[in-house]
Amino acid sequence: MAAAGFEIEDGGPDLTLRLTGDWTATELGRISQRLDRELEQRCVAAVDLTALGRFDTAGALALVQASNCVLPETAWTQRPEAGRIYAMVERLERESAEPPRRSPGWVRGFAKIGRGVQDIAAEMTLSLAFLGRLIVAAGAALRHPGRIRWPAWVSQTERSGLDAIPIVVVTSFFIGAVVAFIGADLLSQFGFDVFAVELIAISVLREFAVVIAAVLLAGRSASSFAAEVGSMKMNQEIDAMQVMGVNPFQALVIPRLAALVLMLPLLTFLGMLAGLLGGLLVAWSQLSLGPAFFIQRMVDIPDIGNHLFVGLSKAPVFAIIVAGIGCRQGMAVAGDVESLGRRVTAAVVQAIFAIIFLDALFALTYLELGI
Repeated sequence: MAAAGFEIEDGGPDLTLRLTGDWTATELGRISQRLDRELEQRCVAAVDLTALGRFDTAGALALVQASNCVLPETAWTQRPEAGRIYAMVERLERESAEPPRRSPGWVRGFAKIGRGVQDIAAEMTLSLAFLGRLIVAAGAALRHPGRIRWPAWVSQTERSGLDAIPIVVVTSFFIGAVVAFIGADLLSQFGFDVFAVELIAISVLREFAVVIAAVLLAGRSASSFAAEVGSMKMNQEIDAMQVMGVNPFQALVIPRLAALVLMLPLLTFLGMLAGLLGGLLVAWSQLSLGPAFFIQRMVDIPDIGNHLFVGLSKAPVFAIIVAGIGCRQGMAVAGDVESLGRRVTAAVVQAIFAIIFLDALFALTYLELGI
């Protein structure tokens, strides 16, 4: 094996190229760049192949790209097999399409925005189709209660609701304590320590308890629903259920939806109690407001029942959103693991975004209604 080399005999406008060594992919090295510089797109009229060793498509491509004209067939009389390789590579290189021109940056930017809008529209269309099928399945379940899969309902209630009680209670407790710390530090500067009770009670009952519970279920249950349903879709178990005459929505979606609708109000109420307990302990330790005074002050808050109602009224809506998005993304999983990962991530992100968005709408609505 010898490294590829060449010599150029310049006898006028046409050149004679003498090839030496092995013109193969492993022996070319950087000779292609040197050949380009030496020829400078000039035409090669003849090729001396007496010292040429092995010759493959890599060597032929180097000659085609460096020479400004096609070598005639007579130039390869000494090595006809090399001539055939050269002719094949030259024809493929000549007939191959030019690389697509790269669009300007502003065009690519608008194209990316357009694709994003198209993806959003397609996602909304599929979500509306999912919602329609879900409504039909829920109506069928109400018309025929005997077809309801009660064991699945109980199992999902335990897994999605009861098992989430510890994390919801602990998180709400610390949220209430943080709100109390902020209120105590801020209000004590103006001598309004007692108003920390109103701050803690209204914020926990009206906003924090239900939002924290819903967000935790979005990260816990929405991802679980998407992964479970998506793995069944990926393994074609849902297709098998349809072949057997089982409605996947009644078997998979309705139990999960019903479980969250039943359990999220309970989790919200427990979160309210935990948040109030955390605020009470901080107010007792930092502001010397005893438990009896804290509870009496909270009971005397005007419209305290309305604040409780506002918090609990959001829970069923958030539950429907979390369960629906999780199952919707699970149903959209394709046949690969990468798609499953993308859909699980999308389920969590979309559920949290929907919770925050709907919470803002609820706040504006109740503000206009004076509740």
